[in-house]
Amino acid sequence: METIRFDIDADGIATLTIDVPGQSMNVIGPDFLADLDAAITHIASEEGIKGAVIASGKDSGFMAGMDLKYFGSMLASADGQRPAPTAIFDNVFVLNQLFRRLETAGKPVACAIEGTCVGGGFELALACHRRFVGDSPKTQLGLPEILIGLFPGGGGSQRLPRIMGVQASLMYMLQGKLFRPAEAAMLKVVDGVVPQGTALAAAKDWVKANPTATTQPWDVKGFKVPGGAGGFNPAFVQTMAGALPMTLKQTQRNMNAPIALLSAVYEGITLPMDRAIRIESKYFAKVAADPQASNMIRTLFVNKQAAERGARRPKDEPKAPTTKLAMLGAGMMGAGIATVAAQAGMDVVLFDRDQAYAEKGKAHVEAVLAKRLGRGMTPEKMAATLARVTPTTDYAALAGADFVIEAVFEDVAIKAEVTKQVEAVLGADTIFGSNTSTLPITKLANAWSKPENFIGVHFFSPVEKMPLVEIILGEKTGPAAIAKALDFVAQIKKTPIVVHDSRGFYTSRSFGTYVQEGAELVGEGINPALIENAGKQLGMPTGPLAVSDEVSIELGVKIMTAAKKELGDAYVPQGSDDIMVKMVEADRLGRKNGKGWYDYPEGGKKHLSPVLGELFPRADAQPDVEEVKERLLYRQLIECARCFEEGVLETPEDGDIGAIFGWGFAPYTGGPFSHMDTVGIAHVVAVLDRLAAAHGPRFAPTAQLREMAANGATFYRPVPSRAAA
Repeated sequence: METIRFDIDADGIATLTIDVPGQSMNVIGPDFLADLDAAITHIASEEGIKGAVIASGKDSGFMAGMDLKYFGSMLASADGQRPAPTAIFDNVFVLNQLFRRLETAGKPVACAIEGTCVGGGFELALACHRRFVGDSPKTQLGLPEILIGLFPGGGGSQRLPRIMGVQASLMYMLQGKLFRPAEAAMLKVVDGVVPQGTALAAAKDWVKANPTATTQPWDVKGFKVPGGAGGFNPAFVQTMAGALPMTLKQTQRNMNAPIALLSAVYEGITLPMDRAIRIESKYFAKVAADPQASNMIRTLFVNKQAAERGARRPKDEPKAPTTKLAMLGAGMMGAGIATVAAQAGMDVVLFDRDQAYAEKGKAHVEAVLAKRLGRGMTPEKMAATLARVTPTTDYAALAGADFVIEAVFEDVAIKAEVTKQVEAVLGADTIFGSNTSTLPITKLANAWSKPENFIGVHFFSPVEKMPLVEIILGEKTGPAAIAKALDFVAQIKKTPIVVHDSRGFYTSRSFGTYVQEGAELVGEGINPALIENAGKQLGMPTGPLAVSDEVSIELGVKIMTAAKKELGDAYVPQGSDDIMVKMVEADRLGRKNGKGWYDYPEGGKKHLSPVLGELFPRADAQPDVEEVKERLLYRQLIECARCFEEGVLETPEDGDIGAIFGWGFAPYTGGPFSHMDTVGIAHVVAVLDRLAAAHGPRFAPTAQLREMAANGATFYRPVPSRAAA
């Protein structure tokens, strides 16, 4: 066997040690399935084998899910067409039958879990008769498949409800929520939590002591699902009756996998396991056959992991970890960056023009850490992290820093002054990163003597929670700066994308169109509630007016005014410009002053302001929700396409990752470029032409899109040469 080491001890207990070669984490692929098949046959047929224990030979953990290269091969055929669900079913059911053979082999089988055990690895554990897990704060177990457009397809949707009850298991599976060891034991998902490193011994002891424990509870006559199940059980009926509308509301009817999961559980839970896993495989195959799943897997898992592992890092540059960070600006953004840097083990000098502001920034760090006490954070660890943050107003204190991040006021002159002061202390050989959301990096780099060492490092608020960092290359940014910035992002465990310089770069520029189109619609007299609901139904986290309030209408106007001043005649006015100015003139600045598109009554719930009807009279004829959704969607798509044509984006991978993790673009699509590929570039161009004719040139297709449509190209296949790269 290539992936499993098979040993039999003096007590007749077989140990199957999984160690998939060439993988940092054990994954399920064809070689593993073949080896597991052979191992099960050996266990079942060899009289001298009294039972078996399954463990991992890797320090990284027990096992993750399916090897996605293998899974991708299931979704591809020789002619490039997606196979029918029946073909996918045949492949997936092999896995289900194999796990079923394991639990019916006639020998007791225990699982020894040390470290991560998720997805298909956890489904393998569920097929064992007992599960023992080593106690570690880093250990996670569970079925997170829903987060990448799938649901448990290796028996998990049938075994987990039979172990912990339908309602509780659905809460975990529908959210992709993971268990910690103690939590898993409390819910009877594992049978024992033992000191770290002793799970194998505990599993062996159980097998030795229980030679006749060869049957799963659900295979025993009279078995009842915890909490009850079936159409005559009131609790089960109530759970399923409530789960469906809640799931539809949560997903806005956009996601395939959650509904398929509910169907698989509803139909399979009262059937014998052999029939139940067929039900599960049927629904899994249907979900997997839809492009939604492959788009989500590609962006949310494969490409995200590739980005985090340095896909865009210059290959020849030596590793350049940051040990001491000079953080300029102690506001919310600067304090947030200081927090994640200190948590990653860096010393942070938190600089501000006023000591009180600098101290306030450190207080923010303390408050964030305090909220994590008891959740992996100890008082000792908190004290050590805080000790690494030094608030100051003295530029001299920056001496020795090997990376600088600036997050001061969004003004070119102010940033330039601070930049020059820092260079006087650190020298121009230090890499300088600017956390600006809109100002061109090439222009800001003029204040640093060596612009090749100047780079944009755009964080998103709140820094502690938002996973993306947008790395922006100025015209002269060099490979050492790129490597330094990407190594820093890796240290703080964020996901990077790399883009080229442009006003607003990629994320702010493209996200802005969502807000702008919402304002345009209000200006046309469209019902604001219709606009907000359309945005949420589209799959965005919030409506365009709500997010505009959060970001600040006033800030948007300031950015627009600065762009007009900077660009002069080159500025392309938007219909939303006057609408946003009108809001600011009415002192409706956003949430910051308690009134924007919404009113924010003290102690009450926010609501769309009735004042909007006075400022922007309601049109007699209102569009349907699909028309509004289309405008909000395609206004974002065309801006993303422009960024690609202009060379702001080099790859569709960065575009999709940046959209979903940067501004919450509908995750079920896999991102704007995946979505355009899926619906077809010719279709995208036709819709844009129709919208441009009806609403103006902001919707006009790019020359590149027209060329791609004519040639049948897509973003994820070779495309025609860029017109403006």
